[in-house]
Amino acid sequence: MKYLSIFFATAIAAIFSFPSQFIEGGRAETVSNNFSVEAASETLQETVISIWYDFVAHTPYIAVAIVVLLSTGLISLLISKLIANVIGRSEVRASLQELLQRIIRIVVWMLGILLAAMVVFPGLTPAKAIGGLGLASVAIGFAFKEIFENFFAGILLLWKYPFEKDDFIECEDILGKVERISVRMTELRQPDGELVVIPNSFLFKNPVRVLTHENTRRMQIMTGVAYSADAVAALSVIKKAVEGCKLISKDKAVEVFLNRFGDSSMDIEVSWWANPTPFGERKSRSEVVGAIKQALDDANIEIPFPYRTLTFNRPLPVRSIDNSNDEAI
Repeated sequence: MKYLSIFFATAIAAIFSFPSQFIEGGRAETVSNNFSVEAASETLQETVISIWYDFVAHTPYIAVAIVVLLSTGLISLLISKLIANVIGRSEVRASLQELLQRIIRIVVWMLGILLAAMVVFPGLTPAKAIGGLGLASVAIGFAFKEIFENFFAGILLLWKYPFEKDDFIECEDILGKVERISVRMTELRQPDGELVVIPNSFLFKNPVRVLTHENTRRMQIMTGVAYSADAVAALSVIKKAVEGCKLISKDKAVEVFLNRFGDSSMDIEVSWWANPTPFGERKSRSEVVGAIKQALDDANIEIPFPYRTLTFNRPLPVRSIDNSNDEAI
């Protein structure tokens, strides 16, 4: 330690002594400005020893602060489990339960960190700590604007929004099953298996369609019959066919209406209620389409495809070819 102190003192003397130099007889000589290397070494050594003594003197406070932080973590875990057991017996939403647990853990940790800081720095008071935190929060808020925006949006999502874990939601062009809602982001599993991580502020600012908010959801297709067919009779045939499907909801009525005059058919709108998930919608739609096709075929009602009628200004000459002698008649 002594030799290290002498080294630092010599370096400081070389930088701050500003020696005067002159050339005499081709040799450079340095004149010292009465700077004592030994005095600087002793001063530096005393400073280092003083810092070390202060650190050793504060070691008990640091140890107590570490114990306080460990106790804070244990208390936070115990309180979180206690609240989970108490609230779990009630009918509070799962997202609200998770939000309450997180808020309580944050409060406990803030109090624990404040107490640990007061132990390490005895002169620190709660008023000074809160005042310093208020000044620092302005700079931190500007630096981490998006993070805090997503954080508060996540709290509002957990507190107010109607969708929960395992719900299917659609926001803009993103559709998926909610796997996890955190205070910063939401994880969606798309029907093709891909995982999409969405910032909570995006969900909070844009319209969100909750597909599974109810047990059933209305689905709709468009079909059509030929203009030569009896459209009114086709309505009853289609309705009876859809009502016979197994995957539709029997609690809500099937709706069949004439919709408009299409290019090649009388367009018919068919609506029914079924499982609200994307897979449930595909299954019920497949069953309904197959039932309508079979029913119309059995009733000899044509489902037309687009017809095109060509009109010419002049009559077209027609020739008949005899395949026997390949001569035109």
